Order: sequence, then C-alpha cells, then structure tokens
Amino acid sequence: MADVSLYTKSWCPYCKKAKALLEGKGVKYSDFDVTSDPALEKEMIEKSGQRTVPQIFIGGRHIGGCDDLHALENEGKLDAMLAA
Repeated sequence: MADVSLYTKSWCPYCKKAKALLEGKGVKYSDFDVTSDPALEKEMIEKSGQRTVPQIFIGGRHIGGCDDLHALENEGKLDAMLAA
C-alpha cells in the first residue's frame, strides 16, 4: 500500500472529509497538522505550491486537496493509486 500523507488544520471541514474517505477505505495515513506550526506549514507550501488545506500526497505524489481526492475516487482511480 502506498504511503499517504495529509497536511491539515484541526478546524478544516475539507480535511475532515478527506480523512473520512480514507478511513472509510481502511487507509492508514500520516496527518501533519499545520494549525499552529508555521515551520510545518512552510514545508507544506514548499512541497505542494499551495497554501490551502488539506494537501494530500499518495506515494510521494502530490494529488491536491479534498476535491481532487474525491474526484479520483469518483473516477475509480483512487484504489489503484493506494495499492501502488
């Protein structure tokens, strides 16, 4: 199974929605909460080029945010990415 990591903020509804999709599939992931960690938030921005959360990585590949994750699921592509 591919490594999955998310950069999130504790209050973010989109972060919760992305985590719920992964948890529903039984996917273990690393959650990097940038709510009060400016250094970690800077790392997220440098890795993703984005300032919004969540920022999601599967197998080291940046896939985007919550909408992008759900789009992969709706297109039937997410399971293959997670299995790689």
